[in-house]
Amino acid sequence: MEKKTYTVSIYTENNIGLLNRISAIFQRRHINVESLSASESEIDDVFRWTLVVQVTESQIKKIIGQIERQIEVIKAYYHTDEETIFTESALFKIKSDLLFEERKIQNIIKDSHARIVTVNKQFFVLEKSGMRSEIELLYRELKPFGIMQFVRSGRIAVTKSEMPISQLLKELSKEDEYAFAKA
Repeated sequence: MEKKTYTVSIYTENNIGLLNRISAIFQRRHINVESLSASESEIDDVFRWTLVVQVTESQIKKIIGQIERQIEVIKAYYHTDEETIFTESALFKIKSDLLFEERKIQNIIKDSHARIVTVNKQFFVLEKSGMRSEIELLYRELKPFGIMQFVRSGRIAVTKSEMPISQLLKELSKEDEYAFAKA
């Protein structure tokens, strides 16, 4: 089987130590996590992790099964790039004098659709959101001028199709209320 890029969405409770246990699942299989982001989800008190890995489909199915065995994990999904809409974001810190003295930098900024976040006497900061390839191109174009600092986020993604997680959580909530009422 051929390796593909998969976006893994994990819906969890917000508990200490879960990241360590989930990363161990990938480590045991010698699988590199290419990007990771975590945030609140569309559901109150439920957090969503988005990971990107390159594996075979049989590997990702096993990994999802292992992830879902973690007590704090509500549900995990995997999707191909074709099934998702995704982006990344990056910040570039560059010496301020270049912004005013180098016409080429101004053109690079304009052509890349980057946004200037802040400017002061020592530096300016650019923000670029988009595909990884667009961010890498901007990095290559700015590198000769001297990048003081660079940081890129992990992938954030939504699926093109509806995710059944909201309905699943409603059903689980009803089951919890029923069990509480019986006790």
